[in-house]
Amino acid sequence: MNTRETVIVDAVRTPVGRRGGVLSQWHPADLLGHTLRHLVERSGIEPSTIDDVIAGCVLQHDQQSSNIARHAVLSAGLPESLPAVTVDRQCGSGQQAVSFAAQGVMAGGYDLAIAGGVESMSQVPMPSAFLPGAPLGPQYGPLELERYDGRLMAQGPSSELMNERFELTREALDAYSVRSHERAYAATQAGAFTKQMVPISADPHDPDGPRIIADEGIREHPDPEKMAGLKTVFAEDGRTTAANASQVSDGAAALLIADRDYAQQHGLTPRARFRAMTVAAADPVIQFTAVLDATRKALKVAGLSVADIDLFEVNEAFAGVPLMFQREFDIPDDKLNVNGGSVAIGHPLGSTGARMLTDLLCELERSGKKLGLQTICEAHGTANTTIIERI
Repeated sequence: MNTRETVIVDAVRTPVGRRGGVLSQWHPADLLGHTLRHLVERSGIEPSTIDDVIAGCVLQHDQQSSNIARHAVLSAGLPESLPAVTVDRQCGSGQQAVSFAAQGVMAGGYDLAIAGGVESMSQVPMPSAFLPGAPLGPQYGPLELERYDGRLMAQGPSSELMNERFELTREALDAYSVRSHERAYAATQAGAFTKQMVPISADPHDPDGPRIIADEGIREHPDPEKMAGLKTVFAEDGRTTAANASQVSDGAAALLIADRDYAQQHGLTPRARFRAMTVAAADPVIQFTAVLDATRKALKVAGLSVADIDLFEVNEAFAGVPLMFQREFDIPDDKLNVNGGSVAIGHPLGSTGARMLTDLLCELERSGKKLGLQTICEAHGTANTTIIERI
């Protein structure tokens, strides 16, 4: 049996920008390319030793079409001989890219790989099928629609099904969202994200211009009264609003993944090892419950219990997802999304999984903790869970 151990050597991310905000001028291939170049230069690796680049991206059309990972490699000035591939597991695409890279190392196909993701939701907006009241998009075939007898829907309306099933009140969703902003702001002020940030300017043509040093969507003083006054988005009597859902955003992230022996032989310092990487699928109508199944699988693979995990990162696609997860597994507040999440930071779809894993790694190091678990819900009822252990 293959005994190669896969590790994270380094991890970086851009600040996350609002749609139409500080990163909106960046072509997504250049945004990811800039991130790849920074990772390579910072780690000191020889670019010719990289075996592959795997990048997540969800909206793979227009500026993000035709294998954006390959275009990012060329944009970065990396060797033409370096291959690259783009993957789509919806919101978990960046996390899945990391899993594929790690699994490639474990299998002996790679010694050194880069995995990450990118999304420019400014330059490549979400299709109208995602908007409230819009009909389902053309990706649904007649047989799938027949199987579910008209019950399939976009994630927004599904969030209301989740809210109802798990008895998540509007007050609880809004309070969680306030907490996300407060924690993300506190983490920013404490320098928790500083080590991972890619130096970047708002103008891609002026690298010496003013640097973006923080995530744009975080509110210093979120106003609970204003949140409470917002109209619901997907149902008149619903609970999901613009304030308790993730922000539409731009961003990129990348991680350097290696065989542990190879890393040590080449002067690279392993920072964490993978304990489990799982995927699961469940009801495509409610869409969000697969995070529970994927997490149970990951804990079983790793031989761990919920109590063994020091930090949990659950993507805040909607505030109800981490609340559902917290209630199901009885997670203490001080272990869950300790530095905020996508409600405050933003959710550039294809890069969020890699951004979260970068955040989780850095927080394990900063806090001196050992085990971290990350999970992401994905459109149509799938989910990824990853467990890492700080070295």
